[in-house]
Amino acid sequence: MRIFVTGSTGVIGRRVLPLLIGAGHEVTAMVHSPQKRAKVERLGAKAATADLLKIDSLARVLQGQEAVVNLATHIPATALLMFVPAAWHENDRIRREGSSNLVKAATAAGVRRFIQESFAPVYPDHGDQWIHETDPIEPVSYNRTVADAEQSAERFSQSGGAGVVLRFASFYGPDAQQMMDLVRLAKLGFVPVLGPSESFLSSISHDDAATAVVTALNVPAGIYNVGDDDPVSHRDYANAVADALNVTQRPRLPPPWLTPLAGPLGKMLARSLRISNMKLRNAGWAPRFRSVREGFRATVAEMNGHGAKAA
Repeated sequence: MRIFVTGSTGVIGRRVLPLLIGAGHEVTAMVHSPQKRAKVERLGAKAATADLLKIDSLARVLQGQEAVVNLATHIPATALLMFVPAAWHENDRIRREGSSNLVKAATAAGVRRFIQESFAPVYPDHGDQWIHETDPIEPVSYNRTVADAEQSAERFSQSGGAGVVLRFASFYGPDAQQMMDLVRLAKLGFVPVLGPSESFLSSISHDDAATAVVTALNVPAGIYNVGDDDPVSHRDYANAVADALNVTQRPRLPPPWLTPLAGPLGKMLARSLRISNMKLRNAGWAPRFRSVREGFRATVAEMNGHGAKAA
């Protein structure tokens, strides 16, 4: 299959490219600089220069493509910046305008399948109840454009193609700044997970997220949650980080009064989200890591340079 990938040098994209190429697909990766062109070409992909905000450039590079995988994002670089509204401006434009332009260009070019990255923590708080794709989402001001990107994929399906939305749970991996920050703070005895300690948090490793993207090439159109099998409580999440670091003291969690001070993003992060992955599992996908209990240990080992890289 001829596949066009955006966000190809991000933490998920740079894992997806080798998987697609290894499966025999002909992959073209969108790039913006000579440095990124060299990176994707080293992985065995073709490179194409285009701009998500310029539909004419997309129309040119999508000719002859059979599938589009849209992993383009512009997430704030640090956990602290995530609480700054202005830091999300570029990401909002990519989700709202970029996804729409990409769908329009893909439809015009005769692309058959469109895969859109989305964000599972936009679900409202469900306590200890499992959350399925049929449950409505409830974005906050920081991520309302998640719904815009999903609607673009739905328009692709309405035009006769197969639009697939992947709602990813909270990411973690050895090359993410947020994971590095989490490890540093956990060593100091603190894990910044807002909300009640008994609330659920759903996660997915970068490597498991990448295999979900590959699976999405062969599933029916629709929305799919991508998370591990066993979401854990906020307390167990913090303990899993400590266990992976061999820290004997249980880390402290933020006090309850801090959540409202963190604004809309804090409100979202405090939700209890026990997200079910059964729909995608039934379509043939399975995560390597059942939960962060196993995943954090492998991730920390890799960060320390003596663990086997996740497949």
